[in-house]
Amino acid sequence: MADHPLVAHKLTTLRDETTDSPTFRRLADELVTLLAYEATRDVRVADVTVNTPVGPAEGVRLTRPQPLVVPILRAGLGMLDGMTRLLPTAEVGFLGMVRDEGTLKATTYATRLPDDLSGRQCYVLDPMLATGGTLAAAVHLLLDRGADDVTAICLLAAPEGIAHMEESLADRTVPVRVVTAAIDSHLNESGFIVPGLGDAGDRLYGVV
Repeated sequence: MADHPLVAHKLTTLRDETTDSPTFRRLADELVTLLAYEATRDVRVADVTVNTPVGPAEGVRLTRPQPLVVPILRAGLGMLDGMTRLLPTAEVGFLGMVRDEGTLKATTYATRLPDDLSGRQCYVLDPMLATGGTLAAAVHLLLDRGADDVTAICLLAAPEGIAHMEESLADRTVPVRVVTAAIDSHLNESGFIVPGLGDAGDRLYGVV
């Protein structure tokens, strides 16, 4: 969990039911960039030497293959700009997933990803880690295609979702991390995070 006063400040405004969609989108974008800073702490780099105007300097550059950023449609799109602002050279794939409100099970309806993700670090964007079904399914899909390091970035998480992720991925040997602004109390009977911030997709884009 990211522990920073600016993270807490922006999250508080996102939670507020009086925050309108344009403000919500802007703050979500800013919050994701802060979370992305923490999430990319282990991004792979290689040592390089560059010449400054006054002499050589040792530094690092991102290694290849470049990281892959994967927003889960539709709400994950509201996090994409904030992430690519920090990783502008990353490639972007898309996953369309929907949760059945009755069974709370996630199904995939669209996939735009490389078939082979061998050696790739992947960053999954999903605003709410609620039941964990959607995010777990997305991570399994990436691992099945060869990804060898996966980090999920979520605005909020529930203990039930974290527990489901741990259980679902227990037999995987690939590192999987979750970076979030806060872990809330629990899920309600409808599978929403409490106190949460409501439906992230609706608050980003309106009810459709």
